[in-house]
Amino acid sequence: MKANRLQRFMIIFKTLALTLWISLEVIYKVHRRSETRQACDRRLRWWSTRLLNNLRLSYAVQNPHQVRFQPGKPYIIMSNHSSLCDIPLIFATMPGSIRMLTKKELFDVPIWGLGMKRAEFISIDRNNRRQAIQDLKEAQKKMESGIILWVAPEGTRSTTGKLGPFKKGGFVLAVRTGATIVPVGIRGAFNVLPPKTLDFLLGEHAEVHIGEAVDASQFSNKTLAQLMGQVEQSIRRLAGLERETSQHDQPSFPQPVDARLESDHTARRLQKPVLRLPDQE
Repeated sequence: MKANRLQRFMIIFKTLALTLWISLEVIYKVHRRSETRQACDRRLRWWSTRLLNNLRLSYAVQNPHQVRFQPGKPYIIMSNHSSLCDIPLIFATMPGSIRMLTKKELFDVPIWGLGMKRAEFISIDRNNRRQAIQDLKEAQKKMESGIILWVAPEGTRSTTGKLGPFKKGGFVLAVRTGATIVPVGIRGAFNVLPPKTLDFLLGEHAEVHIGEAVDASQFSNKTLAQLMGQVEQSIRRLAGLERETSQHDQPSFPQPVDARLESDHTARRLQKPVLRLPDQE
């Protein structure tokens, strides 16, 4: 059901109010040195479930491989990212101390940016390669301290619902840290809020599909493309996007010259004149 004007206003108001509240609370508690990582985890899950409830979004988790996060091991969650709802869906459904690797511009937003920083979210400068390397080193330190990193390998939110080209930064980090990559496919979230609109759809259903874990310690920089291809295929399948052409698909071989000539000749013989009507001009 499409939200009416009043419902859209209430969704936006509640989202901003909840985000402002949780940001201020984290900033205050960290300043008072009374905040713990576990308390922040609970607060993030509370914030996420409230946002999803505001949208009347039901959701389910599919974990056929029974993936579990073991203490003391580095993990990176990688998922498709086509909706603003992906963020609360991941926090609401995945266990552990999850923090997102996100673009640095969000950290410039007053109050919210400081709240994310205090909550141990990690920024990445996508326009400065040298700074991005330093950001990945900081992410490595967070992972060593027990943070489960969430990375959108596309680097940004998709505006079409399709899977975009993958960036290699998260995979380089996974190989460097010997992390276990947990591929995740999110289905049904894209329709809740189409890009560049405020046309919320209420009462939708989303699914979070958790795939088989991939041990990045078995790969190296030389086999990075192989790792990226394996994870991409897994996410594509989990997100229900198998019919799309993968960026790692094998290129098609050109037709022999004779075959192309025969095809062109046949096309010319079958071609018929097209009658154009005035309203088709």
